[in-house]
Amino acid sequence: MARRWIMHVDMDAFYASVEQRDNPALKGLPVIVGGLMERGVVATASYEARACGVHSAMSMKLARRLCPNGVFLPVRMSHYRRISHQIRLILSHYSPFIEPLALDEAFLDVSGMERHYPDIVDIGKAVKEEIRRTTGLVASAGIAPNKFLAKLASDLRKPDGLVWIPYGTERQILAPLPLSRLWGVGKVTAEALQKAGYHTIGDIAAASPEVLQPVVGNQARRIYCLAQGQDNRPLEVRRRPQSVGNEHTYSHDLTQEAEVDEQFRLLANEVSWRLRQNRLMGRTITIKIRYASFKTITRSLTLQSMGTCSEEQLYFSAKRLYNKSKGHEPIRLLGLTVSQLQAYQVQGDLFSEDEETKAKVTEAIDKLQKRFGRTAIMKGFLWEMSHEKDT
Repeated sequence: MARRWIMHVDMDAFYASVEQRDNPALKGLPVIVGGLMERGVVATASYEARACGVHSAMSMKLARRLCPNGVFLPVRMSHYRRISHQIRLILSHYSPFIEPLALDEAFLDVSGMERHYPDIVDIGKAVKEEIRRTTGLVASAGIAPNKFLAKLASDLRKPDGLVWIPYGTERQILAPLPLSRLWGVGKVTAEALQKAGYHTIGDIAAASPEVLQPVVGNQARRIYCLAQGQDNRPLEVRRRPQSVGNEHTYSHDLTQEAEVDEQFRLLANEVSWRLRQNRLMGRTITIKIRYASFKTITRSLTLQSMGTCSEEQLYFSAKRLYNKSKGHEPIRLLGLTVSQLQAYQVQGDLFSEDEETKAKVTEAIDKLQKRFGRTAIMKGFLWEMSHEKDT
């Protein structure tokens, strides 16, 4: 029987590396990319910044304290997406079976490809070299019998790493590693296991699901199997996103209804654009509100219709949910998400003449924005917001 080989490719410090590539003066400097407002968070830090203790999801405030000499840059998401598409195209040269995880990482099923290379590791070398030659960026790669081991392998020798885990060596390689290397084992679970006397993956492998069950509950069998190096998850090659959403954390708390209304308009505009670009529509609309006290609530409604990607419907649904549940505290964060997604469909007989006209106008605006940028043509309220920001 042919052996299954999964490769995980992970771009090293992707956003920060792109910035260093685009501006050679930043090479060797601690570059930190993220939200630059007071309450922003770190999206990616270069390895020079990581040496200072900075990491993704850290508050920018703490990052500035840890790395006062850092170069702090805003996220350029559309630019990173373009480069991600370049990388995805490169990966398609090596396998038609690709499961993207994010802009900067993906799984490939390279089973059978070893027949075209002197050694299975040479596939990883070829991928890394083509990415470097084409984009000027560095990737790490892991090759292993399954997804868990491949992802773990790609992280073992970062940056610019390449690790192969052959069949039969899984337990030997896993045994000395810390519990945090097990997929799905977070801080709380790791602490519970350590308290029970388990300190390495080898300790878990030497136990049994029955012994682990009192410590980690229904996770016991999954954690035990991973410690054995077993993971039967298939690649999700044509995975449709489960939801599309945006959220904003504000540099000052929102206290006025007009501010809240303005932000829901902006969120509806952003989310509807993303839905249309992915040819999707959704039935369930969810808002998220985080108050200054950090109390967070979510509220949802499900449409009776087949779904929507209409900016107007998203805005009015979001405001309806907000008006039913609003509190009296200042607001720190607002979010809007659409789920229960399906492929975009237009059924002409269901649309009035006005709705057909709106759809045509929206499509024309989308084409102009796609070609010339989101600011090429804007609704009045968005132009006003942009103008206020500039001034």
